[in-house]
Amino acid sequence: MTRSTTDEAAVPPLPSPKERRRLREAKSLSEEEVAAAVGVTRATVRSWETGRTSPRGRKRALYAELIAPEPAVKPTVLKPPVVIAEATAAGAGPAAAAAAGPATAAGAGPAVAAPAVTDLPEAPPLPEAAPADPAPAPAPPAEAPGERRVSPAEAFDELYARTAPGLVRQTYLLTGRRALARESVERAFELAWQRWPEVAVDRDPAGWVRAAAYEYAMSPWHRLRRTHRHPDAPPTEPGKRALFDALLDLPPAYRRTLLLYDGVGLDLPETAAETEASTPAAAGRLMTARAAVAERLPELANAGSPAEQSALLHDRLGGLARAEHVPVPRPARAVRTGSENQARLWTRAAVAGVALLIAVTGLTLHTAPTHYEPPISPPERVGGVPPRGGPQKLTAQDLKLQKSLSEQLAHGPERLVPQLK
Repeated sequence: MTRSTTDEAAVPPLPSPKERRRLREAKSLSEEEVAAAVGVTRATVRSWETGRTSPRGRKRALYAELIAPEPAVKPTVLKPPVVIAEATAAGAGPAAAAAAGPATAAGAGPAVAAPAVTDLPEAPPLPEAAPADPAPAPAPPAEAPGERRVSPAEAFDELYARTAPGLVRQTYLLTGRRALARESVERAFELAWQRWPEVAVDRDPAGWVRAAAYEYAMSPWHRLRRTHRHPDAPPTEPGKRALFDALLDLPPAYRRTLLLYDGVGLDLPETAAETEASTPAAAGRLMTARAAVAERLPELANAGSPAEQSALLHDRLGGLARAEHVPVPRPARAVRTGSENQARLWTRAAVAGVALLIAVTGLTLHTAPTHYEPPISPPERVGGVPPRGGPQKLTAQDLKLQKSLSEQLAHGPERLVPQLK
């Protein structure tokens, strides 16, 4: 046990599960190759990358060495800034759609059924990505005499103020429903406040909230609600209306991939991780979605390269998001209060349910019989059964004999001696 603990402590701490997948795909390694190198199954590698389990001992050292990234190379060409500025504030990654010239996407693997993955431009590495050799975080510096420590509520309010308005516009492009977009964003922030210790230490808190808002907005159960059954009226401008209709005609997974890559500006591995798909599958969805949108937008079809298509789509999505009047989300304090009230309500409901279950169980134990009593069958008329046999009607001789026997003494030798006549 001591040796295992010492060996595990000697291995550098592993990056987050999301970063493990990105590092593996950046080295063009498949799950089968990693599993064969470490000596585990593919399901185990997938469990490591989703955060359900974590490697230990020798396998942890092999896995950490296998996914250790190469020294970062400074990119020579950068893509244009993100158009949806409100969406990328407070932790959102840079745009990943317009690098000059075609390059192979990191971790793309083999070609997909749609156009090859190599047609997509490669995005520069995220500035907030984990370093090549992760090391324990240094101890926080001592607080200065006049410096004030930020409380969790203040940190949450700052994240909410910088990301909520842009996130509502993104969710509107994803669903086409203004009220549902606002509700999804507020619901995501309520969930983030309930899990704030987890969200606060996340590498990308804005991405955590964005994923929660997208998942809630794309739930198929909203079709059963009358207010969200049909999308809102499209824009009146022909160009924006064509883009709006083209987005809503896409399947939800393709629409989300297009919005994350060309709208928000995530790179391909990040988009694949957030949509819970492999990198080749995300690339295929992106190419299919672009082709479907290009049929509605002639200017997009006339673009010369995928990088130009990405930049043009980036501008059009940003213009559509800013042009539409979406509802303003509630203040951050109201969202925090609603989250706390909801958590308190669910807690009280759970306690009441447990108390009711205990009361019903006690009443059942008190009133239940202590032994088994077989039920009595109800009476029924039976027919077709012969009468039970027995003595027939006494004849005159039988009656005379009965009378003589009853008149004699019940005991004594007289009954034993026969009388001769």
